Amino acid sequence: MTDQDPHALLTGVRLRPGADPVDARIRHGVIEEIGPHLDRAGAQHHDAGGALVIPGLWDAHVHFGQWAAMTRRVDVSDTAGPEEVTARIARHIAESDLEPGAVVQGFGWRVTDWDRLPTTAELDAAAGDHPVVLISGDCHAGWLSSAAFRALARPHHPGHLDEDDWFPIYTHLSDLSEDPRLVHGSIDAAMSDAAAKGVVGIVDMEFESGRTAWPWRTWAGLDRLRVRTCTYPEGLEDVIAAGARTGDVLDEAGMVTMGPLKIISDGSLNTRTAWCCEPFLTDTTLGDPRGKQNVDRQELTELLTRARANGLIGAVHAIGDAALVDAVAAFAATGARGSIEHAQLVRREVLPQMAELGLVASVQPAHLLDDRDSTEDLWSDRLDRCFALRWMTDAGVPLRLGSDAPVAPLDPWLAMAAAVHRSADEREPWAPEQALSPQEALEASTDGITSIEVGGPGDLVLLDEDPTPPSLRSTAEQAAHLRAMRPLATIVGGRITHG
Repeated sequence: MTDQDPHALLTGVRLRPGADPVDARIRHGVIEEIGPHLDRAGAQHHDAGGALVIPGLWDAHVHFGQWAAMTRRVDVSDTAGPEEVTARIARHIAESDLEPGAVVQGFGWRVTDWDRLPTTAELDAAAGDHPVVLISGDCHAGWLSSAAFRALARPHHPGHLDEDDWFPIYTHLSDLSEDPRLVHGSIDAAMSDAAAKGVVGIVDMEFESGRTAWPWRTWAGLDRLRVRTCTYPEGLEDVIAAGARTGDVLDEAGMVTMGPLKIISDGSLNTRTAWCCEPFLTDTTLGDPRGKQNVDRQELTELLTRARANGLIGAVHAIGDAALVDAVAAFAATGARGSIEHAQLVRREVLPQMAELGLVASVQPAHLLDDRDSTEDLWSDRLDRCFALRWMTDAGVPLRLGSDAPVAPLDPWLAMAAAVHRSADEREPWAPEQALSPQEALEASTDGITSIEVGGPGDLVLLDEDPTPPSLRSTAEQAAHLRAMRPLATIVGGRITHG
């Protein structure tokens, strides 16, 4: 890619369906002028040909390195038990031209429907001398071979790992040796794919130090997306020592900014570790029937206090309703600003306080498609409070849609469709009263930018048709239309990144 275009002129764009075409001048990344027949002198000219222009799309929650790595991982998402997983890994090793001792990674297994947890010994039998790391579909659990524990210099464990036992390993998967050319190529491909969907920016929740990694990437030409990079508590003091505050620009290209302090306060639905007010409903005896509290309210308050004092906002992962209650209480006690990440199971009485505090709900609607069956099995007594997008909107809580890729695909149109029509198959939408309108879903996907105007960012998407046509009345039709949307072009700061 090239440096951000200091002066671009986009001609023949429609600000609304059916409106007369106008031109838009973008200088130094900002829309400077809008009007008919603007002077082209000195500008890089791009003819939109009458296309509809909308604000650029953002993914508000993604693990970008892990998403890019999906092209290098074995897919074990459709397996019904440990035996199927180990058979697939053994077949992959037998059929691939791997160097002795080469690392094998897999992704997507879920224990929800399995009748037992996996063991290290059975994976060893399939892996041989290869370090094998298998990541669960919600990224909250891992399954490693003995060679992988040795390669990562971690104590051997006899089987399934989750939450506090897993995250220290997950954080250091980049320590496993991989060809840097493959890593670079996969990140480039993932960025190109995102740009092709109209994405101009991401909030990257990766475990690595994005504060140091992303400036190197943009220097190396990986600069199709704007990136807000987070830190976790383990890296908080390094960020503070560096003087990096939320919103600070971190790279020479101006594409990377410091984002939030990310705190994982509880677990997830599918690992049965989301911190809930009531126990999970299951025939299996759970050691933690209400889930797991990874960070209690006192520690959460201390972390948010430290973040606020040093210019950082917070982003608190809270999937269970008890975790949500604690997170909101900690924000209220500290005066910190920020977001609740996921908010998958809510308590309605907490939402007005979220709105009063100005907290954003960073939600991933495509999860409701994948989690429907698990939710009906494990939270059947609280289905009306799951993915409560309508309740949050009506309470005045701002929504930001994301994917949590690789848990769901990095595709904002899929997220919008799921928010509008809460079903991915022939079944009726579940809790349809919690759905968003297409326009609400679109406005929750543009980082708070709801119109094209002078002074706004020159991050734009060109479409050949209206994504929210009023002629489509059923949510199934609206969702199908959204899923089929493919931009003609994506523009970041006046620079064409796709199309």
